Amino acid sequence: MALHLSWVFVFGILGNVVSFMVSLSPLPTFYQIYKKKTSEGFQSLPYVVSLFSAMLWIYYALLKKDAMLLITINTFCCFIQSFYIVTYFYYGRKKEKLETVKLMLLFNVFGFGLVFFSTYFLHNPMTRLHILGYICMGFSLSVFAAPLAIVRKVIKTKSVEFMPFTLSVFLTLGAVMWFFYGLLLKDMNIAVPNVLGFIFGILQMILYAIYKNHPKKMVVEDPKLQLPDQHIVDVIKLESVVSSDVNTAAPQPYENRGGARGGVEAQNTKEKASDASQKV
Repeated sequence: MALHLSWVFVFGILGNVVSFMVSLSPLPTFYQIYKKKTSEGFQSLPYVVSLFSAMLWIYYALLKKDAMLLITINTFCCFIQSFYIVTYFYYGRKKEKLETVKLMLLFNVFGFGLVFFSTYFLHNPMTRLHILGYICMGFSLSVFAAPLAIVRKVIKTKSVEFMPFTLSVFLTLGAVMWFFYGLLLKDMNIAVPNVLGFIFGILQMILYAIYKNHPKKMVVEDPKLQLPDQHIVDVIKLESVVSSDVNTAAPQPYENRGGARGGVEAQNTKEKASDASQKV
């Protein structure tokens, strides 16, 4: 029994460490926002959803009473995601601020409020815990399925530019640690979503190995296929550079290039045409 609890503690600590590192991964994005004093090109949705997920798991862990390591990491996640949201809101434009407020109301106020009030007052504590566990598991499964958009983009562009390898490794490690933590606690609500997380993590690393040396090529982007938020601004910059190069290389109107010389050459052309018509 003591050995079993020791392994639970070990996997819980390792899961905390890995999840802590993953939670800090957006810091470069927000450093860009701070430097540019604008949140243009970035979205607040991932951070609002992450905050909502952390709130759900804290609520679940408090009811479960034997998952303190779930409380520690999700408390930190609540803090860091709130910091990201406040920073985004401070530097965002009016439209982006309004959208962030709407998302916060939808997920963190009405969404969490609905889950809380629909479960907290149930008379049977085990029924309450099971229902809340299914909600947490369902939401986590949907979050773990999010990398499908990135996988599709990598296959479409044959480029791993949009899928950082280090982040994929940490997400996979985190899924492994939390899977064993849930398994040893005999809690399938924790273990099952991380099976999907592990599968998608391995898939991303396989795609990275396949396409890491593939030559980059320009593709026509599907408007429904959005880039990860940290790359949108860079792509816009690239597009502006390409556009300026095209405009520079394009032939300019004739009269703008030659000035008086262009006018003389045009006049000579007219005179030659007139002489030809007279000969005819």
